[in-house]
Amino acid sequence: MLRPSRTAEYPDVKPPLPPRSRGVIALLEENCTVCMLCARECPDWCIYIESHKETVPAAEPGGRDRQRNMLDRFAIDFSLCMYCGICIEACPFDALFWSPEFEYAEFDIRDLTHESDRLSGWMGSVPPPQLPDHRAAPPKELETARATVERAAERHQP
Repeated sequence: MLRPSRTAEYPDVKPPLPPRSRGVIALLEENCTVCMLCARECPDWCIYIESHKETVPAAEPGGRDRQRNMLDRFAIDFSLCMYCGICIEACPFDALFWSPEFEYAEFDIRDLTHESDRLSGWMGSVPPPQLPDHRAAPPKELETARATVERAAERHQP
């Protein structure tokens, strides 16, 4: 009672967010290969993906033409999403990220299905990945890869 109260002036003054805060899911379209893992792993089935196949001509003469999935639609229904992050963890190509944006309210619940253009727009606010702790032990994968390269080099020496 002896201290003055501090009222947050929210619309005018943005609150300070903790680092790496989770707000909304952002999409990096260039990395999406339409593998559908995010949609299959989503417990709420709130991710909608549509695609078509395109033929990619062979790079070399005499090679075989390839089929490639092309993304037509990627949408997330945020009225169903429970923000668990399983889709982000399941994506093997780093196409989904947490963005700290939290102001995406709509007047109608049917407008909470955000398409790829809006999801891609949030990529600008995604923070860069954290640097590893310099005191941490090196990853086991690096040591395994280094040992494999050394064994291969020993075999190929005359």
